[in-house]
Amino acid sequence: MRLFLLALAFVALALPFVAHAQSPELGAVIAAHRAEIEKPSRGSVGPVVEAIAATGPQGAALLQAWADRMLALRKSDGLLVITSPEDGNLKLTDAATGTDLGTAPEGEVTLLRPNSGVRGVISAALAGNALSDPDPKRRGEALDSLSRRADASQLALLREAMEDPDPALAARKQRLERLLTIQYDTDPKARIAAIESFGGDTGLDFRASLNPLLATRRGAMEEIPADANPARELAVGSDIPRDEAYALLVSEGLAPARLTPEAMRQTLAQHILDGKVGGVPLAQLHEQSARDRAYTALEAVGTVQPAASEAEVDAALDRYKFVDLYAEPKAEVTTAARAALRGTESRIGMMQAADLSLDALSLASIYFLAAIGLAVTFGVMGVINMAHGEFIMMGAYTGYVVQQFIADRTISLIVALPLAFIVTFAAGVALERLVIRHLYKRPLETLLATFGVSIALQQLAKNIFGTQARPLTSPAWLDGALTFNDVVSISYIRIAIFVLALVFLGLYLFIMNRTRLGLEVRAVTQNPAMAASMGISPDRINMLTFGLGSGIAGIAGVAIGLFAKVTSELGSDYIVQSFMTVVVGGVGNIWGTLAGAALIGFLQKGIEWFNPANTLAAQTYMILFIIIFIQFRPRGIIAAKGRAVGA
Repeated sequence: MRLFLLALAFVALALPFVAHAQSPELGAVIAAHRAEIEKPSRGSVGPVVEAIAATGPQGAALLQAWADRMLALRKSDGLLVITSPEDGNLKLTDAATGTDLGTAPEGEVTLLRPNSGVRGVISAALAGNALSDPDPKRRGEALDSLSRRADASQLALLREAMEDPDPALAARKQRLERLLTIQYDTDPKARIAAIESFGGDTGLDFRASLNPLLATRRGAMEEIPADANPARELAVGSDIPRDEAYALLVSEGLAPARLTPEAMRQTLAQHILDGKVGGVPLAQLHEQSARDRAYTALEAVGTVQPAASEAEVDAALDRYKFVDLYAEPKAEVTTAARAALRGTESRIGMMQAADLSLDALSLASIYFLAAIGLAVTFGVMGVINMAHGEFIMMGAYTGYVVQQFIADRTISLIVALPLAFIVTFAAGVALERLVIRHLYKRPLETLLATFGVSIALQQLAKNIFGTQARPLTSPAWLDGALTFNDVVSISYIRIAIFVLALVFLGLYLFIMNRTRLGLEVRAVTQNPAMAASMGISPDRINMLTFGLGSGIAGIAGVAIGLFAKVTSELGSDYIVQSFMTVVVGGVGNIWGTLAGAALIGFLQKGIEWFNPANTLAAQTYMILFIIIFIQFRPRGIIAAKGRAVGA
């Protein structure tokens, strides 16, 4: 019994030494990989990180410090230490043993600063242990790291940590596990099941996991092996050019390089001996077949490098088959991947159409907002105001000036909108009183006069604000975009402009249909003489109507300035589209203006989709389309009656 107890005690004492012998010692790992730790590179640091991680908790602490750029060399003896700030100095800990080394000034150590690629490798190595960390933030960071860089070894770690009390993290783990299964699992059935589980998912991560499975390499072989997974067999001349096919044979060492006729003649001329080349008399070398025999003879004795004649090229191309081979060896896996990718591409196509429609709707709302003021001045009054764009510019600059005095972006926007209306309303009234009212029923003179005013206002803006673009910053709650998925999104500013356009549509309808001013405007529009006989002053109504249209243009300028550059030329970028919107929709009808904005917005985005690299061409085609459209419907989409259309 005593002998048994002694033996048991011996085994108990020996176990720690055995375990220590089987576990890598961190100090030894550091010594073996000191150079790689001091000057790491992303391509070679992987084995070093794995060796350190295998040493246990102290190795994990070293890796964490390395990733946080808190790993350093003590200058006095070159000891690798982990640092942390403490009272203006650095607390030092021996990286190999965890021993506290006290504090030291920052100048006594040299911090190691690995680049982002190396830190990514380290983070991926730490992620496996962090997947079960009690801190949800650490678990989330571990998932982020695995999403960026993972390998087959981490798939098992992820599967062991699938349970998570946080539903969002649990869902992320499940998705990542399926993605890694597609890439790294050795069971084809499991990979196929993972692919099919995504259905028509359009996520970038899912598509990224499928693309490597469908990657191909081009090869040549006499017979396609039974275990190969060919994507398609290529026909020489149609699927692959003849020269490219033979170059592939040469690159794979299956055939000698080609010999051009000129190179053959030069080589044969250099090997003439006793009136013969390779035993073939010179008199016969005028024939290609004789030259081929002579060169083949020189090849046989090693006088020249082997090269292929045209006949040999033809023979080699007939002998070999050219195929695109999948990198993935399992045909059933690539079949499932192709089917999934086709379904994904179909859904992406529909989503791209939806995203394009949102862009078009957003552009239409911008054009409508810019044109709604013109719909009042041109559509209702029949005045061709070429300075309308400058009222938009004035509104944008008003917003900029307000922001110089009010730092809060939300409050400044609330103040800028009514102030821009007041400023441009006053400017519109002044323009109508000083210029427009003297030129009624003289459209050419009105056009020239307002064009001159437009140039003058642009120059005045340059004199006051300079030629540099001025920032009109949106509130923080308008930053970012409403994102539905990886394809469909729309910025919050554009949503706000769309809402603002609807608000002004409602406001216009209310003023025209529910107020005395609207009643008088409609009366003057339809029959000025009859309205005057009823006690309505056409001059006063014209002034207020022009001021109203100009004020709306000012508010549009604030909205447009939130995403466009605020310069003196801002208005000129929208004046043409504004006129087209009013004319195409139907002069004098707000619903026509809305329809015209929608037509132009969708038309422009549709043309840009066909030719995305040239927006100027898209605008040119759009103008041509509108010219043709007006030829068939000169009064616009929705024609109105009254003075605006010459009734």
